[in-house]
Amino acid sequence: MEARLEAVKRETFGKNEARRLRVKGNIPAVLYGGPAADGKPQATPIAVDPKRLMGILHGESGVNTLIGLKVGDEEVKVLMREYQVDPLTRKLLHVDFYRIAMDKLLTVTVPIAVKGEPKGVKQQGGLLDFVHREVSIECLPADIPEHIEIDVSELMLGQAIRLRDVATSLTWRPVTDPDVMLVHVVAPRAVVEPEPTAEAAAAAAAPAAAEPEVIKKGKPEKADEEK
Repeated sequence: MEARLEAVKRETFGKNEARRLRVKGNIPAVLYGGPAADGKPQATPIAVDPKRLMGILHGESGVNTLIGLKVGDEEVKVLMREYQVDPLTRKLLHVDFYRIAMDKLLTVTVPIAVKGEPKGVKQQGGLLDFVHREVSIECLPADIPEHIEIDVSELMLGQAIRLRDVATSLTWRPVTDPDVMLVHVVAPRAVVEPEPTAEAAAAAAAPAAAEPEVIKKGKPEKADEEK
């Protein structure tokens, strides 16, 4: 999935400039990549619309969304590298982008999505244990999947699905160990009653204490009447 985003170059820097940008509805960002005279990756200060960018982050591809970033008259393909969020307001504060070449492989982390309900859960009373929720893969930028879907419908108690079982696509290859377990069906844990302590056992074995005798108060009975 590809999105589009416009940016403008920044000529001034510092905390005051960042504050002014945010007041105007933009946030500071940096575009990395491209040729540089000293051989190091070029870093271009830019500003972008945080609302538009937040919409991209909340999309199905998230940080793996391929973005056509337009800076002036130039449009480049980029991915988000890092972004900062205010811990209180949850608003974007800063973003780093990096240029990518559409014909070069890159490594990305993608989520795992589960489809279906295992037979081991419906028929055998087991539980589905989601061991790994994301994996790293290598692919071309245009082939980045939104997620890797696995069908767990046929899983029985004690059975599992590993990365190698779903790494059948011709557009990506696993970087994470293919033997990594993604999901499996396990038996529910039995509730074990705690063993009584020696004091509790002794108290349970001891005879119950006799109920105290109730003595009624009142006048003493008269002696036998005189014959």
